[in-house]
Amino acid sequence: MAPPKIEMNVHRQFERWTTFVLVILALTLGLAVLWRSDHHPRTDDAEVFANFIGIAPQVEGPILELKVRDNQFVKKGEVLFAVDSRPYEYAYERALSEQAVLEGQIQDEQRRIAAQVSGVSVAKAGVDTAEADVKHWTAAIEQSNADVTHAEQGVARAKAEWTYASDNLQRLEPLLKRQFVTVDQVDRARTTETAQAEALKQAESQLTMAQAEVKSTTAQYSHAVASVEQSHAQHQQAQHSVLTLDPLISQRGERAAQVKTARYNLDNCKVYAPFDALVTNLTISEGEYAHVGQQIFVLIDARTWWVLANFREGQLHHIHPGMAADVYILSRPHERFQGVVDSIGFGVTPDADVLGRLGPGLPDVQRTLNWVHLAARYPVRVRVENPPPELFRIGETAVTTIRGH
Repeated sequence: MAPPKIEMNVHRQFERWTTFVLVILALTLGLAVLWRSDHHPRTDDAEVFANFIGIAPQVEGPILELKVRDNQFVKKGEVLFAVDSRPYEYAYERALSEQAVLEGQIQDEQRRIAAQVSGVSVAKAGVDTAEADVKHWTAAIEQSNADVTHAEQGVARAKAEWTYASDNLQRLEPLLKRQFVTVDQVDRARTTETAQAEALKQAESQLTMAQAEVKSTTAQYSHAVASVEQSHAQHQQAQHSVLTLDPLISQRGERAAQVKTARYNLDNCKVYAPFDALVTNLTISEGEYAHVGQQIFVLIDARTWWVLANFREGQLHHIHPGMAADVYILSRPHERFQGVVDSIGFGVTPDADVLGRLGPGLPDVQRTLNWVHLAARYPVRVRVENPPPELFRIGETAVTTIRGH
């Protein structure tokens, strides 16, 4: 049997070794925990978040149909509610009618303009005809003047021949008494004088006719010139009276816009879900008067859910977008959801106790100094993969652990 003293020494050595091993294990465990908490940050300062929008009508009127109830899940394209569409149907029909009236006016004006353009063509033809008449009577005046000149020459020639015949007769008649000439010579001279006198009358008559023709052609020329002036005036008047379609054509865009606006308002009488969503904060019923832009209820986008996890600033250098994460929500604490780091926040509201207050004028810096500084926390957005929308709720408490790549 061993002496008691030896047993006591063995027992003390055992206790020392046990204490040493426990200290080593505690240090190892502590270092492992520190390494894990540093390289795989974890926080329970996190909340579930999702995008949401307020649903407000783009037209106003009483709500005739309310197709959803509060906290209902709706699929993209489902009808949410319908506003009384009758006033907008009437507005659409009126816009179509006004557009049709405008097109009818344009067609009528086109026919009127075609007739007026035809009138311009007729007036232009009248101008051409009148100008041709002026040219014709100008040539006729020149011909008449030539005829007058020719007739004057004929009168002068006939007068000279008659004068010669008359002088010859007067010279022969006294010689007949003295029987220096025969009766037959006197008779021939008298006949010649009579013929030349008749030829002179005919030449003078032709001259009178030629002079009258000159006056007539001059009058016709003056009438043709007046017709040209009148035709030009009628042509200009016809040109000025031609209508233009520009005022009516310029209204086409306005009428088309009115039709599109009326159709747009009519289509907006029914409001559809823009995405898969959850209805919340619905506090109205059918018969409520909806106003443009006034929110009726809220749609939570159920397609994507995030967890906004606040990590201390000293942990951010181990967190990068694309890292995998584990997400737990308190309603299902034993169910793990996989997530991916989407982004890291770049700013939070500065602490007034540390920075002071910034405003107009000089900065307000605190005169006291806090010896204990708390680390700032920055939000890290973690996108949850394949989340069941019936489990996730905005503002729900969550726990997030960053697992790395």
